[in-house]
Amino acid sequence: MSEQAAAAATLAYGRRRWPERTVMARLPERAGDELLALAPGVRYREGRVLVRQGARGTHVYLLEPAESGCCAYTKVTACLENGREALLGISVSGDLVGEQAVLGQRRRSATVVACSPLIAHPIPGDQFIAFLRRWPEAWQAVALMITERLDWSDRRRLSFAGHDVRVHLARVIVELVERHGYPVTGGYELGVSLSQPELGRLIGAGQDATANAVSQLRRAGLVQTRYRGLVVRDLAGLRSAAGLK
Repeated sequence: MSEQAAAAATLAYGRRRWPERTVMARLPERAGDELLALAPGVRYREGRVLVRQGARGTHVYLLEPAESGCCAYTKVTACLENGREALLGISVSGDLVGEQAVLGQRRRSATVVACSPLIAHPIPGDQFIAFLRRWPEAWQAVALMITERLDWSDRRRLSFAGHDVRVHLARVIVELVERHGYPVTGGYELGVSLSQPELGRLIGAGQDATANAVSQLRRAGLVQTRYRGLVVRDLAGLRSAAGLK
């Protein structure tokens, strides 16, 4: 995606405007209003768990900003057999979390934690499935969301072959900008606040290796670091460093 396309794709956050490529952005307005109305919103503070790995999947959670002009976002993690925690992905305002356990009638495969103050609508599974039956467009939107998450996961796994940590990190930063970022003076915000260790977990790299890769990208003038985040200064250069066209 070009810098012009990234800028054009950015949407204002709010109660009725949603980030591009989320379920809510893809629904007809009437369907979106109905989905929001299925369950009252519950305010969650940063750090609170919405979904816990291993628990029964009884509800689907629709994410909404706690305040107009802000973005709600969560991180999705899973505990591996070796005891390590893997950061699987990020979900933002307008996304659903917990839908796979409800649709598959199985236990939760991951934990979802609020990374910002947010409002989540805990929709009972039977009501969510009835909603999908009433709105074929919603089935398509949910299917696209799940497919894109799987595609992102597959691309991350494939990118490990033959590349070093710097390339892996550049690729995941590019994808975060293209999915959630927005233009600011002199570059692009990621759109989500992630520490360097959390970025490392997205690519399966240790803290030292991640810090070294971030330093290389910073020295090259591609990113600027700050507390729990960074700004992409040269998106085209970062795509080149990632080996992307």
